[in-house]
Amino acid sequence: MSGADASPGGIDKLIHEPARLLIMSYLAVVESADFLFLQGQTGLTFGNLSSHMSRLEEAGYLKVEKKFVAKKPNTILSLTSAGRKAFDLYRRQMMEMLEEETGQ
Repeated sequence: MSGADASPGGIDKLIHEPARLLIMSYLAVVESADFLFLQGQTGLTFGNLSSHMSRLEEAGYLKVEKKFVAKKPNTILSLTSAGRKAFDLYRRQMMEMLEEETGQ
């Protein structure tokens, strides 16, 4: 894992935090997303989204591109290949845990 902590069960605690899980989930199904779009979809405040975004970026899971569109700042977020791999692993581990719990 790219600097992310793992719980005793091997689950990536960085991704497991609810707000970051939301961010990762939305970004896993698109190539990239605008900061304001993601903020609207997740319901996170500007500061909260920015803070979680920074943690994911520091771990190497998130790529942040800042540019100007029509003289207005625009921030585009996307998962890195490491972020996609980490999220896929997280999903598989959670599915395995849930299947074990339900006996399926």
